[in-house]
Formats: sequence, C-alpha cells, structure tokens
Amino acid sequence: MAARHDDLSETHIVGEDTQQWIVRAEDCPSLAGRHISHVGVGDAAVPYRIVRLRLSGAYIHACLGGEGVMLLDGRWRRMGPGMMSFAPAHGLHAFHAVPRSRWQYCWVRYLPTAPRSVVGTMAPVMGAFRAEPLKHAILGLHSEVFLGEHDPAACVLWIDSIERYISRFADPWRNDRRIVAVLERVEAGLEQRWTVESMAAIAHVSAEHLRRICQAAFGRSPMQQLAHLRMQHAAHQLATTEFSIEAIARSVGYHSAFAFSKTFKRMTGVSPSDFRARSTAVTAAPGD
Repeated sequence: MAARHDDLSETHIVGEDTQQWIVRAEDCPSLAGRHISHVGVGDAAVPYRIVRLRLSGAYIHACLGGEGVMLLDGRWRRMGPGMMSFAPAHGLHAFHAVPRSRWQYCWVRYLPTAPRSVVGTMAPVMGAFRAEPLKHAILGLHSEVFLGEHDPAACVLWIDSIERYISRFADPWRNDRRIVAVLERVEAGLEQRWTVESMAAIAHVSAEHLRRICQAAFGRSPMQQLAHLRMQHAAHQLATTEFSIEAIARSVGYHSAFAFSKTFKRMTGVSPSDFRARSTAVTAAPGD
C-alpha cells in the first residue's frame, strides 16, 4: 500500500533481497561530463523504498519486468513492463516495490546542472517505452568501468547510447512545432489567464485537437501541463529564493494564495511553506 504524502520522509531502503548495478559520476568522469549523477539497473523486492522530499536533479526510470509504484505529479502510479517515467527536479519523488512481485528496472539520474534538470524542462510524465536497449547500454557501461579497462573512449560510447535512448522517450514532442510554440508562449507568461482555447489559438488547432496532441506527447491535458509548468517554477522559487508565497503565487498565475497552495499540495504532496522548510533542511543535510 502506498504511503500518504503527509507520511513521507526522506528514505533510502534497499533491502537484502534487492540487487543493483550502479555507475556513479565519481566512478566514471565521463558521466559527470554529461551532468549525470548515476545510472543503474536493479532487481528489487520489498522492502525496497526510496523517498526524496526534493529531487535535486531530473530522474528517468523504466520498468523492465514485474511491477512497482511511482509517485508522479502528486499521484501514485503503478509501473509495469514497458513503461518509462520522467520526474522533474525540485519535486517530491518516491517509488517502492510491492508485495508478491519482484521489480526489474533501470534508471538515469541527472545532476542539478543538467539541461534536463532546468526548471521548465518538458518530458512525458509516463509513457510506453521499450527500455531493454537502455538497460544493455547501462550494463555495458558498468562492465567497462568495473570489469573492463575503464577506457574513457568506450565509456563515452556507452553514455552516448544511454542519452540517445533517453532522447527517444523524452524529446519527440520537440518535432511538433505546434506544441513548441504553445509551451514557449505559456512559459514566458505563466502569470496570464490561460485557457485551452487561447493555447489552441497559438497552435492554430481546435481546443479538442490540442487536448489530443498534448495527451499523446506528455500524458497530460493542456491545463494539466500548464499546472505542471506553474508548479515547477513555483517549486524552484520556493527552493532558491526568499520571495513570499503570495508573490510566487502571483508570478505563476494564481491571484489567490489559497488556490495556489491547494494546487501545489495536490501535485507535490506538501504545502508551499512545508516544501520550503524541507528544501532548506535537505540542502543543509550532508550527502546526496
């Protein structure tokens, strides 16, 4: 059973029955050069559980087999084979194994300096993706670093493959000029009163057609995507500035601090004030 948001605390439980093959930036300088914190492949079972109250860098996770549970956009979602997810930086992030099922997966975690960790980064929240090639690229890098000659040129080739597979999942929407045009205008004016119709006018399509292409690209409706962008920018300001919650709410299009706080808690699991307090505590704490 997934925990309630209010019950979550910073957690890192692997368990004796979980195996993981991990390459970290300190093991492979070529990863650090691409602003990647670590990559890995895992085979997990209960009590495997990870909770990050403020994810410092973007996190991509793919299910290879079995089943697990992932907290995304404020909702717990089951992850089965052939599914991949993208968790943006600065948000509450959690996942865990479920009883009576092993969970095979692979992941890529970016550093805060990575382009994919920059506030406003767009990617599908979750989508279908065949991740076996990504798994083999990660295991190839692991073998080169720990079992091979740790040849920098070979490591770069493996990392090139890893990033190519990530791009296949995260970036196809960039080829649709309609979506690009809408997101550029919206992100430049988050304080405006956007509607599906006003966004559709930018894309020169009907409101219903914009709903379809946005759902296909991101797994969200246009208004959900707008809320996601607003909360990303708000979370970034809460974590990095001393602006008041009321000022941050206005800057992302909320004239009511109460409505902003309600939406923020629904999507992140905590109130803006609690998020700011947790961000300060996590930033001050030692370790990753």
